[in-house]
Amino acid sequence: MDLDTGALTTLATVLRLGSLEAAARELHLTPSAVSQRLRALENRVGQVLVRRSRPVRPTEGGEVLLRLAAQIELLQAEALAELRAGSEPDGPPMELAVAVNADSLATWFLPVVADVQASQHVVLELLRDDERHSADLLRQGRVIAAVTSDPRPIQGCRTVPLGSLRYLAVAAPGWVRRWGAGSEVDLARAPMLVFDRRDSTQHAMLAARGWQGPVPPVTSVPSSADFERAVRLGIGWGMLPEPTISDALAEGELVALWPGDGHLDVALYWQHWRLGSTTTTALTRAVRDRAAQVLRPPG
Repeated sequence: MDLDTGALTTLATVLRLGSLEAAARELHLTPSAVSQRLRALENRVGQVLVRRSRPVRPTEGGEVLLRLAAQIELLQAEALAELRAGSEPDGPPMELAVAVNADSLATWFLPVVADVQASQHVVLELLRDDERHSADLLRQGRVIAAVTSDPRPIQGCRTVPLGSLRYLAVAAPGWVRRWGAGSEVDLARAPMLVFDRRDSTQHAMLAARGWQGPVPPVTSVPSSADFERAVRLGIGWGMLPEPTISDALAEGELVALWPGDGHLDVALYWQHWRLGSTTTTALTRAVRDRAAQVLRPPG
């Protein structure tokens, strides 16, 4: 079965922009022509590829072809770059999307971007998502790779163990004076911080300590830098990445609530397309090198 690459590009554009009208403007077509291309592609593969919602969303089959369209685009760009080897790139850099959790962004991932953009004619779009959900973006075809806590390979992808990011339960000295530390913490009443509604790290720490009481008062702070600042201000206790707070603990600016066992290790993995691509190879090499400088080695 042959698939029209123009139709695949149309599908990818519709799903990226969220509507047939927006895709039509970018592709310099009429909405009717865009709809006809989608319908022809759906007839070709024998199934519906997009849900005509607002925004338009892919079906499972649409996700498969969205990945294919992105892979074709990547391989075409690399082939053209190889043909022009030795000469300066004469076009805009290739845009690649990667899913990364917030704490990896805050601790070790940004140097990866610098490494890759120094050696490849690309720019990286970073989509931030919780490490337990970032693989969904890879499954949907929206990114070429993801930092995830899910070791199970997505179809068509490889999984590379990166190591573990250790989180420590900490609070500000003023918070500890009011609410206590160790076994003295009033867990039912002591204010707690979470990143967002999907953040269960603090709840996992409570479960690890055998807490079965009511959920404590919770404040949501959906930014890694602001989350740490909120802990330092005494708004609540929270789980912070060890690499970012070792100096603060040594200087007494933060206090470990349960020294010795008040930590959680979150194993991280790099999932990427199983594709013979120089760009994904360079990206994976940079990810492994930078992760090894910060994360605890894989178990």
